Amino acid sequence: MNTLCATHFTAEDRAALVDTVRRFATQAIAPHVDAWDEAGAFPRELHLQAAALGLLGLGYPEHLGGTPATWRARNAMSQTLARHGGSGGVMASLFTHNIGLPPVLAHGSPELQAEVIPPVLRGERIAALGITEPGGGSDVAALRTTARLADDGSHCVIDGEKVFITSGMRCDWITLAVRTDPANQGAGGIGMIVVPCDLPGISRSPLRKMGWLCSDTAHLRFDAVRVPVRYLLGAEGAGFRMVMANFNGERLALAAMALGFAEACQDEALAWARQRQTFGAPLIERQVIRHRLMDMRMRIASTQAWLDALADRADAGDGGADWVAQVCLLKNHATQTMQFCADAAVQTLGGMGYMRGTVSERLYREVKVMTIGGGAEEIMKELAARQWNL
Repeated sequence: MNTLCATHFTAEDRAALVDTVRRFATQAIAPHVDAWDEAGAFPRELHLQAAALGLLGLGYPEHLGGTPATWRARNAMSQTLARHGGSGGVMASLFTHNIGLPPVLAHGSPELQAEVIPPVLRGERIAALGITEPGGGSDVAALRTTARLADDGSHCVIDGEKVFITSGMRCDWITLAVRTDPANQGAGGIGMIVVPCDLPGISRSPLRKMGWLCSDTAHLRFDAVRVPVRYLLGAEGAGFRMVMANFNGERLALAAMALGFAEACQDEALAWARQRQTFGAPLIERQVIRHRLMDMRMRIASTQAWLDALADRADAGDGGADWVAQVCLLKNHATQTMQFCADAAVQTLGGMGYMRGTVSERLYREVKVMTIGGGAEEIMKELAARQWNL
């Protein structure tokens, strides 16, 4: 697993980071999310604001413009931003570089890293990841997008499609999984390449979604796109392993996000229960409401403990089979915690929970993409079982 230059963060460092992120979320994000959802996008300037606070560069090397950080610190950022920003759409598009850049950092040449990574961490460019294809979601080994070597050997010529691509409409770079060996239709025929998105032959179409309304999501088509070979990543045929390794970090981050969203639902439900009067008394005085809040807190606490334990193992260099299996199951557990808390919050708010403008209503719609993205629940269970040789 690529630990993105983990270094020691003290408890005081994390507390300072959490305070910075909380203020950013409550001032720069939360007041505007409803308007951004209506518009279907958030301002690109938000990338610059997040970069100025060092949030985009958290976990990246200093020589590329980042700040080395532990997984505990990065998870704290994700969890806090989710809890106080209350928008999966914002987080998905604002941090797509955290799934698009790790393969570049792990397998790109120093020259390629210097070209691609610093402008993204400064918020000047947007990086994305292109894996999923029409008709081929979880079956990465069956992807059909091809990258054949041009006759003169100077370029790869890319043909194919990618779908459900976060930041697909606005990205300046996309790290693409492609089939580099047409004779090998399995995992061994896959490579990865970084594609500048201003090249001729790339077309993009926006996609409409149930949730993540302010997130840019697109269907991309590549028609004889010529990419210089220096943008290839790693050894030939190693792409599938790169994709699988990249998923581990994505799933850990998704778990932290889901936990933060669960906390956001609990916060709103508790605040509503304290101020809402029913039959002459605050709603919080009803035993059934207090018990529901305790059910939420119980699931949040267990998710927090598991997330912290796996982050500590990652920071200690543990990326073995047991760790991978547990990350898969944690991703399921965290998103199920979010699902339970979103449902419980909407039920507690009653009719108001069904209205646009409440955090719980928004997160209720966003739950399903969290249970699917980065690996569906069924795939996570099967992958964990295989890691444990069951």
